Amino acid sequence: MNEMFCFQCEQTAGCTGCVGRAGVCGKSAEVARLQDQLTGALIGLSSTIKDQENVSETVWNTVIDGLFMTITNVNFDAASIQEQIEKTNAPYIFDLNQVWNGNEDIRSLKSLILFGLRGMAAYAHHAAMLGYHDDDVNHFFAEGLAAIGSDLGGDELLPLVLKTGEINLKCMALLDQANTESYGNPVPTTVPLTIEKGPFIVVTGHDLKDLKLLLEQTKDKGINIYTHGEMLPAHAYPELKKYSHLKGNFGTAWQNQQKEFDQIPAPILFTTNCLMPPRPSYKDRVFTTDVVSFPDLTHIDEKKDFTPLIEKALELGGYEEDHEMTGINGGHEVTTGFGHNFVLDHAGEIVEAVKAGKISHFFLVGGCDGAKAGRNYYTELVKQTPKDSIVLTLACGKYRFNDLDLGTVAGFPRIMDVGQCNDAYSAIQIAVALANAFDCDVNELPLSFILSWYEQKAVCVLLTLLHLGIKNILLGPTLPAFVSPNVLQVLVDQYQIGPISTPEEDLKKLLSK
Repeated sequence: MNEMFCFQCEQTAGCTGCVGRAGVCGKSAEVARLQDQLTGALIGLSSTIKDQENVSETVWNTVIDGLFMTITNVNFDAASIQEQIEKTNAPYIFDLNQVWNGNEDIRSLKSLILFGLRGMAAYAHHAAMLGYHDDDVNHFFAEGLAAIGSDLGGDELLPLVLKTGEINLKCMALLDQANTESYGNPVPTTVPLTIEKGPFIVVTGHDLKDLKLLLEQTKDKGINIYTHGEMLPAHAYPELKKYSHLKGNFGTAWQNQQKEFDQIPAPILFTTNCLMPPRPSYKDRVFTTDVVSFPDLTHIDEKKDFTPLIEKALELGGYEEDHEMTGINGGHEVTTGFGHNFVLDHAGEIVEAVKAGKISHFFLVGGCDGAKAGRNYYTELVKQTPKDSIVLTLACGKYRFNDLDLGTVAGFPRIMDVGQCNDAYSAIQIAVALANAFDCDVNELPLSFILSWYEQKAVCVLLTLLHLGIKNILLGPTLPAFVSPNVLQVLVDQYQIGPISTPEEDLKKLLSK
């Protein structure tokens, strides 16, 4: 098979779809074909279990892990995807080309559901790793997948699009519970970007459990651990902070890996998505685990014995002197840990500051980072926000501006990192609490949503915001290729969703409401 079709991420070729022998993300046509086949197998399996009450945890994990493997930048290994197809033991495999080649609007609605499910599967997977499950979430995976393989019309699919957002909210709440009950409530934390001399390991992805296991196995071995990308918020959890060798954060967002990891004198653990195919200059020191897989890389299986990483770290030795790294704007440290628990504990102070005119506006500037030109928009917008406003942020899009020193307002830092992309749940809890305090609707708050998207987790978060009735969301840097003009018009008419323009024009519009 020498041809592929994929349009699920923001950087898809020509803003229409990757075709030919490889995608922009680096996956081959064979991998793309097998990911579609895996999705078809999950649709076939779901058609038989969607109405069953007693489905085993093993089967649900097969569904969740299979969906997770099809997210952008998770799995580039044809053999492991083929193995997962066989593991589904599906009664039939639905041909996803029926969707790709079908009616444009039906394709658009089914894509919103499917890509939302894929994003939600990442959150469900992380929760399951910590022993947390939810029957409603599990059964909706089956309901939504079955709908992809159905002949439902637009009037029937649109409510399922919004239900995807509804169930994703429940899934994010589940993961929030799993993380906070396992590691404690995040606390505001300053994280250095300097890499100390000596052996170290970099952990990228999202999985906090993998990080915890690695921290345990590297205690007293003279090896420091550094987070990368979406692992940054790990520094705010008390049960992870207690490890003195969890030192700081290495580099910036996922799309800079090939530059930042070049010739790195340390091993890197790939735990989940937001990954780049490794270059030869550091390929020998990359290790994968869980559903992540690349050809010819060492994979750490479910036993989670990280001995190969530890040995590689000691062998490479790290930097001979402290290695100075900076954020995109030249900063030497970043902060994180401003989750809903912290903010709600200080809700009274925040409300009083708003009433007193000390805080004029809140901006939620969050989502994915990426390599496509135009993402400096988010840096410039944050720089230009009023000095008496607060910027809430989450996910890796924050690396565009999280090293800026914007000072404080009313005793609070102007930039508050809520956490990972799934911590959109925290941002939602904060917004709801503020609305309750002011006895108004969320849309009536001095609060604006400016989102950046790249992959499918951003899709499910967007659907959750739409489910909650959030309006006037600005989305960029481009609109999804899989949203047809007619479906986009529905979103515009019902939710006033729109594309970003320029920081100056958008700030003027947002501050005038």
